[in-house]
Amino acid sequence: MTAQQTATAASPASIEQQGCRFCGAKLNETFVDLGMSPLCENWLTPADLEQPERFYPLHAFVCDECYLVQVKEYVSGEEIFGGEYAYFSSYSDSWLAHIRKYVENVSDRLELNQESRVVELASNDGYLLQYFVERDIPCLGVEPASNCAEAARAKGVPTRNVFFGCETADGLASEGWQADLVIGNNVLAHVPDINDFVGGIRRLLAPGGVNTMEFPHLMRLVEGNQFDTIYQEHYCYLSLIAVQAIYAAHRMVIFDVEEIPTHGGSLRIYARRVEDASLEVHDSVTRIVAEERAAGYDRIETYRSFSQQVVDTKNGLLNFLLRAKAEGKTVAGYGAPGKATTLLNYCGVRGDFIEYMVDRNPYKHGRYMPGTRIPVLPVEQIAATKPDYVLILPWNLKDEIAAQLSYVCEWGGQLVCPIPEVTILN
Repeated sequence: MTAQQTATAASPASIEQQGCRFCGAKLNETFVDLGMSPLCENWLTPADLEQPERFYPLHAFVCDECYLVQVKEYVSGEEIFGGEYAYFSSYSDSWLAHIRKYVENVSDRLELNQESRVVELASNDGYLLQYFVERDIPCLGVEPASNCAEAARAKGVPTRNVFFGCETADGLASEGWQADLVIGNNVLAHVPDINDFVGGIRRLLAPGGVNTMEFPHLMRLVEGNQFDTIYQEHYCYLSLIAVQAIYAAHRMVIFDVEEIPTHGGSLRIYARRVEDASLEVHDSVTRIVAEERAAGYDRIETYRSFSQQVVDTKNGLLNFLLRAKAEGKTVAGYGAPGKATTLLNYCGVRGDFIEYMVDRNPYKHGRYMPGTRIPVLPVEQIAATKPDYVLILPWNLKDEIAAQLSYVCEWGGQLVCPIPEVTILN
């Protein structure tokens, strides 16, 4: 996707006509319908509270031809990810540790050195490429959000503030940036034009080059009832079956896959051009595809059963909050990730149930949650007000956050995780 190719917004007529963003088939099958929700990173200022908000249908479909789960494009990628973006990758210590280990391992595996070229797509605030800079391995970030790109440059990470697709790939390749390694972490789900994006990866790879991509695994999303990871900014929800088909259509081969624990359970794929046959396909690829097929991810009936799980979790969270309120207990939220916008808006949770949220990212302080309009404050607010319950919204980081919040037990407070079901942590 390039900025030139991205519309400013989709019209109602074009929404109705949108087919599968990979194969073009008509979308008939519902995966889950979460009602109406605002953009998850559209943080409100005090002045915004006097204005109406825009909400969009949060209805995920599954293509009955290629099994790609997706939401329709009501808002363009340029509108969401261009300009300023509130998410900064560097505020999670466990994520940085995960990334540092990846850089060490992939540098050794591919024998990267000062003659190599590394490009990361959606490089955010330089959280990953900073470790290649430390190793003196030439690298370049491609990041559409101007504030994230600026933060990366401040860390010494060379960064282009552009959207990625075939046109951008051709331009970078002509400048000598054909890459030995092209990286994309949690970006494949964020691109409206997935064919232009994957096609651009192929063009950017040098002969013998490798592409690694990390993305949340659809099978883990279903098993863990992680419906709150569905939001307008995530256009796709990915199985290996679907991703393998997309890569094959662009003459690329996934030759290895690793299962990793991040974001509730993710896959890291290793891909190459079809003609670079020196890298043989590992058993890991056939094994995970076989597991998906055995679990029914090549049958539409499997996808139809997800909605009831979501309703059950909604009822459980509301019952917990209603009991807490009836008992005169106070509840605060820890972390204000995008998934919190989906969860709280779908469940109808407002400031009458959760008094405030806290977050480590100072960009969000003094702002308000999209839709719910719950205020977001610094983390120190928890110690100052001593709530009875702290609801951990970034449940994928619950162990890290629970360690940070160990002091809550000093006043008898308890930590609560809402996904896959409401659980009070010891």
